[in-house]
Amino acid sequence: MIDPGKDIDWNEIWKSQMKRSRESSPGRDCARIWSSKESALRFWDMCKKEQNRIERVIWETDITEKSRVLDIGAGPGTLAIPLAQKATHVTAVEPADGMCSVMREKMAEYGVENITIVQKRWEEVDVARDLDPPYDVVVASFSLGMMDIRDAIEKMIQASSRYIYLYHFAGESTWSGMWKELWPRLHGRNYICGPMSDVLYNVLYQMGIYPNITTFRMKHDQRHSTLEDAVAELAPQARADTKEQKAVLRDYLEKAMKWEEGAFVLNGSSIRVKIWWEKQEDSSCGYGPQEDSAARI
Repeated sequence: MIDPGKDIDWNEIWKSQMKRSRESSPGRDCARIWSSKESALRFWDMCKKEQNRIERVIWETDITEKSRVLDIGAGPGTLAIPLAQKATHVTAVEPADGMCSVMREKMAEYGVENITIVQKRWEEVDVARDLDPPYDVVVASFSLGMMDIRDAIEKMIQASSRYIYLYHFAGESTWSGMWKELWPRLHGRNYICGPMSDVLYNVLYQMGIYPNITTFRMKHDQRHSTLEDAVAELAPQARADTKEQKAVLRDYLEKAMKWEEGAFVLNGSSIRVKIWWEKQEDSSCGYGPQEDSAARI
């Protein structure tokens, strides 16, 4: 039996898989995809259709009106704004121009004034200089695109005084399958997914963190009034920049989308995980195993 703490460096596995993924789709990072305000607004609208999921995340996060929260990869504020409505303060780390612009607009629209936006990648953040720690709760929701995940987690631990919540993917999503099919036609090479939750768990295990884990399936259908709207929204994610590439994307979507209730619908689903733990100050490394983790899964 392989001892994951001895024979394999899981952080190096994460780095290797992340490197291969980035090389298969150079330039396709979140800061670029969501750099425009229009794409960020579409992302906000899509997330608002998942209001039940967002409310569940807020409900399941251990915060009170006195909590200070750090939201890493906050996007347009889909979590940061409802968290701020419940907590005393939220610091939102988000690098994309479009996302930050929409977040500021939505803060004004919802009358939320207790959010501080730090427009940087998490890798670029200096906890002492750029943030105001400690935070009672640190959240990174589907934003773990860091090359060195161990370093990223250690920085989260440094910023946290108690809880850390990570949300990530388990297995291939409908979208990953779509990119795998389209990438050879669009770019002449295979699309490679980034590391999944199995690697993440083993990185945590080697760090002496034995977290609570919940697995759930999430549907995320996209609705568009016209086929051209769908092409315009997905082209940045597909890196379809030329007229020829957009034609390939359009042909794929024309076959993949269904006409339902007056809209073109692209059905999607994925299996995802919630991974969380409570920081243990009495542990020699500042964070440690949860004695009742298995009971909470």
